[in-house]
Amino acid sequence: MATLLERDTHIDRLDALLDECAARAGQAVLVEGPLGCGKTELLRVFSGRAAGEHGVRVVSARCSAHERALPFGVVGQLFRAARWSTSPIEQLDLTAPIRPVSAHLAPSPELLHVCRQLARPVLEAAEKPLIMAVDDIGDADGESLHFLQYLVRHLPQSRLLLLLTDGTALRSERRKMYAELFRHPHVHRLRLSPLSRASTLRLVVEDLGDEDARQVGDGLADAAGGNPLLLRTLVEEHRTGTEPRYGSALLSCLHRADPGVLRIVRALAVLGEDTEPADVARVAGGDDGPETVAEVLATLTTAGLIDATGRLRTDDARTHVLDDLSTSEQAELQLRAARLRLDAGAGAGVVSQHLVAAGHAPEPWAVLVLTEAAEQALLDHRPRFAADCLRLAHRATADERAKAVLRHRLTHAEWQLSPSMAARHLTALTAAAHAGHLGLDEALSVVLQLLWHGRGADAVAVLDLLRTRAESAGRNEPAEAGALRDAEIWLAYTHPVLARGRRPPRVPAESRHVVLPGIDPFLGAAAALAGALAVGRATDAVDRAQQVLREAQLHSGTAWVEQAVLLGLRVLTRAGRTDDAATWTRRLLALAERHDTPTATALYAAAHGETALLLGDLTTAQESSSAALTHLSPAAWGVAVGLPLSTLILTATRAGEHRTAAKHLTHAVSEAIFQSQYGLHYLYARGHHHLAIQHSHAGLADFLSCGELVRTWGLDAAGTVPWRTYAAEAWLRLGNRDQAWRLIHEQLSRPDADRPQVRGPALRLLAAAGPPDRRIPLLTEAVDLTESSGDRHEQIRVLAGLSRAFQAAGNKRRARLLLRQALHVANMCGMGPLAREVLSVSGDLDSGGPAHGVSRDDSGIGALTESERRIASLAVLGYTNREIALRLYITTSTVEQHLTQVYRKLGVRRRKDLPADLWANLKKTG
Repeated sequence: MATLLERDTHIDRLDALLDECAARAGQAVLVEGPLGCGKTELLRVFSGRAAGEHGVRVVSARCSAHERALPFGVVGQLFRAARWSTSPIEQLDLTAPIRPVSAHLAPSPELLHVCRQLARPVLEAAEKPLIMAVDDIGDADGESLHFLQYLVRHLPQSRLLLLLTDGTALRSERRKMYAELFRHPHVHRLRLSPLSRASTLRLVVEDLGDEDARQVGDGLADAAGGNPLLLRTLVEEHRTGTEPRYGSALLSCLHRADPGVLRIVRALAVLGEDTEPADVARVAGGDDGPETVAEVLATLTTAGLIDATGRLRTDDARTHVLDDLSTSEQAELQLRAARLRLDAGAGAGVVSQHLVAAGHAPEPWAVLVLTEAAEQALLDHRPRFAADCLRLAHRATADERAKAVLRHRLTHAEWQLSPSMAARHLTALTAAAHAGHLGLDEALSVVLQLLWHGRGADAVAVLDLLRTRAESAGRNEPAEAGALRDAEIWLAYTHPVLARGRRPPRVPAESRHVVLPGIDPFLGAAAALAGALAVGRATDAVDRAQQVLREAQLHSGTAWVEQAVLLGLRVLTRAGRTDDAATWTRRLLALAERHDTPTATALYAAAHGETALLLGDLTTAQESSSAALTHLSPAAWGVAVGLPLSTLILTATRAGEHRTAAKHLTHAVSEAIFQSQYGLHYLYARGHHHLAIQHSHAGLADFLSCGELVRTWGLDAAGTVPWRTYAAEAWLRLGNRDQAWRLIHEQLSRPDADRPQVRGPALRLLAAAGPPDRRIPLLTEAVDLTESSGDRHEQIRVLAGLSRAFQAAGNKRRARLLLRQALHVANMCGMGPLAREVLSVSGDLDSGGPAHGVSRDDSGIGALTESERRIASLAVLGYTNREIALRLYITTSTVEQHLTQVYRKLGVRRRKDLPADLWANLKKTG
């Protein structure tokens, strides 16, 4: 940057002083200003012009803090530059007591004698105009400062212009020295300020050109804050292709300042905002008091290096300032800050931030503070910070019992981030449970995590230990026994293989709902929901499920909450409330994403995908389940990987993407998955894939394996999956109608046979396996059932089957209408294979006219209003009342009222009897 902006008055002043020097009236000038505001550049430009245009001799030196202990170091630079003899310095015994204790103290006679000898060649040279420039005299050694003071006193009658620069005055002795200097009338002061924004932008344009300046000029100007040195660094980084970083540029500027300035800025970086100068001084260390710190901060603010509130502007700046220190130096700063905050009564979270940054907890109080901060962080949904606190507290604790409890809390925090991260603690926690170092709630959460990772034997061993310990202690604690009983009930439904031969502890009926203080309340909720599902009474548990889902929004983050939520959602879908389940999964997923808890986010995304699949929304099912495997890797999912994988396999199968389904089946799953409900659903999904690719024997084997599992587990009454229905379908494809007939009748005789999602598919297969004259009534009932259940996949298959039945009966009009409905639903849901299947059987129907039914003139369609025709037309295509309401922006009640009028005018009783002519009506009015 060649242009020196906003410095014209300063140059003019120096020119005038130089003219006075030429008239044998020597002058001294102290150029002051904040760090990086162009003091050195001003000296360079003025000295260069004086030498070039006026032939003035220039001698210069630059001071350095690293050479402050070198006697006469600055004087030596000047004399070597001017080629004057340094013999007076060389003859000195620098170990003799001539060196001053401080620059502001009166010099000894010996030192004065040396200064007089050194001044002689300077004043002789100043018979002609001479500029002597010394940059950064704040870093000069004491002997050189006394020489310069001596020289100032003897400037009159010389042609010497002495130029000095200095920035922030950190030391009181320097201020006293300056006060002494300014007593002389021939000593002047020039102050520099940061550049205006207009000048800053002009410099950017000059250095980068108009095009680049338009793109980055404003950003560079904002970052520089008018500081020329900072701006120069940022511009140079941009010019070399490096992304300009405020932090590195700031650090580069600070390294040019007094070391005390950087020390203060580092303390400021550690303490952050709302920091008093006294606090900064205490953390910074050294000899600088609050007044000096306040002066430095004010100067840095003026220089544009920190903002108006006294803070570093960006996190990048804070990072660079601290990373410039060694690890041990950073730790020392952070520990001093932690102690300062503790003494000031700051909260545990604030103090712990410094302890975590230090990576040390050397004092007993630190572990207590870290533990308190971790609990607060978990309540505030900040598991990452909680884990950092607990990790440090665990390292700093020696007591085995306390160490085990801290490890348990750390595992809980890490679990919310990734179960695979928490898994590394399970062996130690299992040992701690056996050693009696964990309480009941802590040990039960260890059981939960062991089961997640497929370590069933270890989980059961801990449960057995807890029961034995409770019984041998001779205590009569109904609440404690109730917690163990809840865990066993939950285990019997979710991991039934491990529960075989086990009986939950006996608990008096009046004590079963007593919650032991310190026990996760969601454990009891999970047990209640699992118990209802196990006996096929999901409808009775709907209210409890809704309560659990509501409470989960307020108390997320406990060990058992996700298990209770998944079971609550399953209760809703089993009870035919899939729409409600989908609404809850959306809410919980949004909450987990907002809290930034990957494990909960992954689980709720998988649950949302499952409910979307049940509703026929293949796109949402695929996206949500894929996202679940992104938030957590398949390995981190443990045995629960069966949840998103099952949905992905079924989704791809129904979309006709059989290669994709096969790819999902290549994910390695452990044998432990088949000890749980997750394995059952995985087998069920795989069976559907095999049927879709015409591997009927493999599909039959998978569905029969599902049956064997649920019977072995004693959960056949739970109706977890309708395995008999699809095993019957496989038998039909293999030509064995007897076996198919037997399984269908078994399915229809089950306790859950009245559920629409069970009865509808069973009736479809019963129609396929039975006599032709029974197909239309069976499939007609199945249409209503599949529509009410929301199972679009089955609805399409039933509609296609009913169309074939009407075609066989000679009613091509009705057959054509049903096929159109099936095709519409298939296309709407993205079920390509079913859409192609519908199209493959429609040839005969599209070629002829109506074979049965009334004509348009006699149908009464002309009597319908436009609104009634539109609503009836959508009903013909298979839209539900709710879907029609959403499509036409009206209420469901309005749809129902219009359909009632349509049925009356057309003389029909239900939507399946609506005439096919309405299809053409939709195309005309749509």
